[in-house]
Amino acid sequence: MSQQQLAIVSPSPHMRSKNTTQRIMLDACIALAPALAASVWLFGSRALLVTAISVGSCVAVEALFCLITKRGQTVGDLSAIVTGMLLAFQLPATLPFWMIPIGAFVAIVVVKQLFGGIGKNFANPAVTARIVLMLGFALPMTTWNLPNANSWDAIATATPMNILNAGDGTLPGLLQMFLGQRGGSLGETCALALLLGFAYLCLRRVIVPIVPVCFVGTVALWGFLQSGFDVTFMAYQILGGGLLLGAVFMATDYSTSPVSIKGKLVFAVGCGLLTCLIRFYSNMPEGVSFAILIMNLLTPHIEKVTAPKIFGAGKEKRHAKT
Repeated sequence: MSQQQLAIVSPSPHMRSKNTTQRIMLDACIALAPALAASVWLFGSRALLVTAISVGSCVAVEALFCLITKRGQTVGDLSAIVTGMLLAFQLPATLPFWMIPIGAFVAIVVVKQLFGGIGKNFANPAVTARIVLMLGFALPMTTWNLPNANSWDAIATATPMNILNAGDGTLPGLLQMFLGQRGGSLGETCALALLLGFAYLCLRRVIVPIVPVCFVGTVALWGFLQSGFDVTFMAYQILGGGLLLGAVFMATDYSTSPVSIKGKLVFAVGCGLLTCLIRFYSNMPEGVSFAILIMNLLTPHIEKVTAPKIFGAGKEKRHAKT
């Protein structure tokens, strides 16, 4: 047999795919488009401006960081655009514009680039940036305006999670919750738009549904039991807060979630349990961001515990002893 006819054996995996980082991020942008359209419809032109500033800041910060550190430019992979959109979707429409670049700096430089860039970040950049902004600017980050009101004025209104925790106030109807007619951050209110994005990502096979389904399912089950088998209360827990936004677009981040199916299951259930612990037993009405961040930090340990055994490893050990 000639040298040219010899088969070349290389380590697995051997799967070929046309998917690139740019293609995946473009799909994420397309999936986020319904939520962006819904936020503009609900909160007016300021929602579009907040998103534009967030995306522009993330892209500019990444380009500048790569230029200063003399790294190859990475803005072309579109990941900074996705981070900017996800950050904006976690912000109230009335947030002062100057605070947004601070969040962009935390997301892109502190969480992403200082740890080596895309694929090497220890936590979801948008989630971490949102937590930093909330801790640093608590009042403006929790001042919500009413949907279809003047988005340029800060009109204080309680979110459904605040109302449920306080036991005081009038909750919007479930249909209003589903369509986004409630107080909240830009991209978290309209469940219909988020579910459309979820369906698109599943059809494109960008994500597998196990993480969103198990995350939301865990919160739903706990809410059902917590309320004494009240289906309505369970529905408010699903549609309220940033559960769907976090479960679909942030808990599924490739870099910060486990690879194996078993690991994804543990990760998703952990996110759901922590969300419920924070919602029901802390002073904060919402816990999705903190739950995802904590589970991001635990991901390496989950990977280690749930890693599949190497085929034939046991036999090799037995042979070594004989």
